[in-house]
Amino acid sequence: MIDLEGQVALITGASRGIGRATALKLAEAGADVIINYVTSQTAARELADQIAAMGRRTASIKADVSEPEDIASMLEFVGSEFGHLDVLVSNAASGGFRSLREATPQHFESTMNTNVRALMLLTQAALPLMADASAARRRKIVALSSHGSHRALPAYGLIGASKAALESLARHLALEVGNQGINVNVLLAGLVETDSTRGFPGSDQAFATVASRRLVGDKTLSPESVAEAILFLCSPLSDLVQGQTLVVDGGETLHG
Repeated sequence: MIDLEGQVALITGASRGIGRATALKLAEAGADVIINYVTSQTAARELADQIAAMGRRTASIKADVSEPEDIASMLEFVGSEFGHLDVLVSNAASGGFRSLREATPQHFESTMNTNVRALMLLTQAALPLMADASAARRRKIVALSSHGSHRALPAYGLIGASKAALESLARHLALEVGNQGINVNVLLAGLVETDSTRGFPGSDQAFATVASRRLVGDKTLSPESVAEAILFLCSPLSDLVQGQTLVVDGGETLHG
């Protein structure tokens, strides 16, 4: 059993979907959890109530990770209220589903700021708090990616390009901070049904196709199953996993 007792975790975009499942999974493992959200205040507070009922310290904080000032304020809050940070899960993402032919410079900038730049700024702001953690325990940074980082998908150009950049950024961060007691890795999840993916053009057909290509029997890919893999990357079991992208898709991509 993975034990994160005494650790503090910050999860961005944690009020729903994979972020919410991850917050619950880390709390079940013993971690205190800070829930970041932008618009879903009610959902974030309900999640905080669930985590508090487990006996964990928790807080929900509104911050737009595309804004440097919001990131700085959020990490300042973490420092003042929790004292240190052991786990950072960069999950918040945006971009919208649109053709690149219709994308504006503003669309591009917004997507890159939320999906890529945020990881850099979050890491920079988190480093002093991670340095204060126990020297005997490695701290963990995990970013969320998708198959759009290496596949061309309809109406996914901006998000896909941002995820490819995110994976590269994570590798370079690992190179820079790995010897400071920090692991930086990426969890690439296959197509999971969430509020966001339900809006993907042709989502019904996509879900059916992907399900037929998985090679794990009747097991389904859910936010909870993705969260279990994230928990692994946040735990001591992954201490020797550094600068990698872990694919969790039930073997769907083995078909090419």
